[in-house]
Amino acid sequence: MAATWMGASALTLAVTKTLPVPTRFGVLTSLLCTGFAAYRSIQAWRRSQDKTRIRLTEKQFIEVPELLKIARRASLQDAVWLGSGFHWTDIEAGRMHALIGRGVAAQMGKEILHKDGAYWLHGLAKEEDAYADLSNLVGHTLIVGTTRVGKTRLFDLLIAQAICRGEPVIIIDPKGDHGLAHNARKVCEALGQSDRFIYFHPAHPEKSACIDPLRNWNRKTELASRIAALIPSETGADPFTAFGWKVLNDIVNGLIATGVRPNMVQLRRYIEGGPEDLLLKALRLHFKHKVQDWESRVSSFVKQYKGNQLLAYITFYKEIVIHDAQNVDLDGLISTYEHNRDHFQKMVASLIPILSMLTSDPLTDLLSPDFGAGHERVVTDMARAIRADKVLYVGLDSLADATVGSAIGSVLLADLAAVAGDRYNYGIDTIKPVNLFIDEAAEVINQPTIQLMNKGGGALFRVTIATQTFADFASRLGDENKARQVLANTNNKIALRILDAETQQYIADGIPKIKARTLMIRYGHNVDSNIHDAYSASYQEQAAEEEADLIPPAILSELPPLHFFARLSGGKTIKGRLPILKW
Repeated sequence: MAATWMGASALTLAVTKTLPVPTRFGVLTSLLCTGFAAYRSIQAWRRSQDKTRIRLTEKQFIEVPELLKIARRASLQDAVWLGSGFHWTDIEAGRMHALIGRGVAAQMGKEILHKDGAYWLHGLAKEEDAYADLSNLVGHTLIVGTTRVGKTRLFDLLIAQAICRGEPVIIIDPKGDHGLAHNARKVCEALGQSDRFIYFHPAHPEKSACIDPLRNWNRKTELASRIAALIPSETGADPFTAFGWKVLNDIVNGLIATGVRPNMVQLRRYIEGGPEDLLLKALRLHFKHKVQDWESRVSSFVKQYKGNQLLAYITFYKEIVIHDAQNVDLDGLISTYEHNRDHFQKMVASLIPILSMLTSDPLTDLLSPDFGAGHERVVTDMARAIRADKVLYVGLDSLADATVGSAIGSVLLADLAAVAGDRYNYGIDTIKPVNLFIDEAAEVINQPTIQLMNKGGGALFRVTIATQTFADFASRLGDENKARQVLANTNNKIALRILDAETQQYIADGIPKIKARTLMIRYGHNVDSNIHDAYSASYQEQAAEEEADLIPPAILSELPPLHFFARLSGGKTIKGRLPILKW
């Protein structure tokens, strides 16, 4: 069309020159045609740009120096960068529905149907840098997508920016993705802060730091709760869980009473082998501090039991000491010791395997380290790592041993929940938020993690979890209601390609509907054979508005790798694509 108008402009000038036409009229007409040509050229250029965007399929790459510049710029705006994209509104959704209604291949050609997904979705508007407000992240974030579509690459972007902001970062990675650990380490090195990075991986004990999940507590009962949370249970209040908690609590109290710092090796020792030695030490110390001349007074009881010191001490405590110097912690430990041994073994049958998993080599040293001087490995705990703004990467090696990997992740998350509780109850010693990233979260999610997400905002925790399907959480927790509780605690949803229909529907259900315009075209004709030349035809166009999804569930299965829809807590929806971090 632009060429036609330019031709008309040239023809007008030629006619003006050869025929007796007023020059002014010819020039004005030519300029008018040229203006229309320019207008049509701009329209054609924009349409060409739209078609180019729709056919854009190449991947984006970004180098660390450039990412750090973007991260600093985003931080100044109290924002986080999500890659390239645009605000997805009813305008873009209307274009999408119109294209789908008319047939994408019919409108754009079969070549637009790329084997990797619907790239044309990203061409429905002009892309620019896509940002989310940092304040949105306190509401926690769910990233969902099938395998190999970009969840880990999104983690790379978010983790790099959190590191750049100088905030503590905890990464729980069941797969033990080498790229995720490598990129986090390299970002620290690029900032000149290589000492911030801490690496934990049971498959590489020689390179791994040691983490004590029982190091942090304010009340002794917290330690028992932390381990008991790992006992398989439908309700968390069944007799086996309750009994396991009591035994753990009694052993913890005994260890603290004897001046020994509780760790999982000690717990396993006294639960598997019996608390006799621990109880004997605890009774001696109690008598020493509370009973005058106890050694001479207890000697008659020792003779009565023919040298069996433990039975003698227990009797001495119950008959003499308890009246003036009762100790409820000792009462509990004595109760555990006196419990029928066969029944005891049955009741802790689900607890002992957990302790065995968490104390088998090389986890003996990795999860129950010696904090004394001269330790060759880095020794830390969650509270210490957070206070020092560390970047703690925890690989669980779940591909090699899913059961042990799940137990490690669960106990560390329980410890982290306790740290969040301390920050909430006793004040936050730093204004910096804590960024927790959990990949394949369904493999390690437990009740303490749910509580962390539910109440962690007040302790300035930002939790980002990634999963493949909604059903993964239901399978792990054994209850769809608990799975929905996890999802309900995430105010931001980022959806990459999703193949599971239930998960697609969950994402779409949380987004308001729109009014999409549709155009119905009808053709008709009629021929009356009784009347010569009696022929009639009709043509109708009918425009209507129908309720439609802003993001149809089925379209989520067609997203190309690294492409996503983000629904943020403020109601903003983004269509974006992720770059790949390049070194």
